[in-house]
Amino acid sequence: MLKGFVVTGTDTDVGKTHATAALCLWLRDRGVAVAPMKPVQTGSTPLPGGGFVAPDLQFTLDRLGDAPSTTDRALMQPFCYGPACSPHLAVGPGEPEPTVSAIAAAANRLGTRAPAVAVEGAGGLMVPLNRRETMIDLFAALALPVVLVARVGLGTINHALLSVEALKRRGIPVAGVMFNETRPQSDDDAFIRADNPATVAYFGEVPVFGTLPFLPETSAAALLAAARGLDGLDRAFAHLLP
Repeated sequence: MLKGFVVTGTDTDVGKTHATAALCLWLRDRGVAVAPMKPVQTGSTPLPGGGFVAPDLQFTLDRLGDAPSTTDRALMQPFCYGPACSPHLAVGPGEPEPTVSAIAAAANRLGTRAPAVAVEGAGGLMVPLNRRETMIDLFAALALPVVLVARVGLGTINHALLSVEALKRRGIPVAGVMFNETRPQSDDDAFIRADNPATVAYFGEVPVFGTLPFLPETSAAALLAAARGLDGLDRAFAHLLP
């Protein structure tokens, strides 16, 4: 059975990649080796000899100090495309489209090569993978607990609660919600940011881990320190901890 977790967001650019790296570092610090996976990467970096590098995956691999084999990397980034847009629009002529079945197969193979897999989604839950399937269809198929990353500040309550409700309606376990400061914050809305976690926890009836602070530099040490400042990770990841 596949073990691990999914990281998704309420939207694009909410800091899923930083959250994924921080959680992988935290688990490694607790003795759990995690293989990161970016099943669908748009806006990929082309290689001179052909193929792509998935920048989100590479960010996490760099922080972990991991250099996967060619076989493992292919499983970690099975679908990469050049255009920075929704996956269903990014597929070019002759390129295979991402599908739930193909991604699930890659995740399960990767899961036989590592104790746990951290699957980072693309955009939010309803982003189309193709003309038939969305990201939430993939998460339902993987049946892994989901960490929902939300931006801080005004408007996040609505986006977070809608995402939580969508996950629950599909029977997908919600490990918890993590807020993320993707840029320096002003004191003007500090009272809103202080209230958001409690309000989402109350109305969503889900654990809230707290807020990943804005990091001027995103070294492995800084991300691990930020993860250590979150609440409830031991409970959320008890199924993975030794």
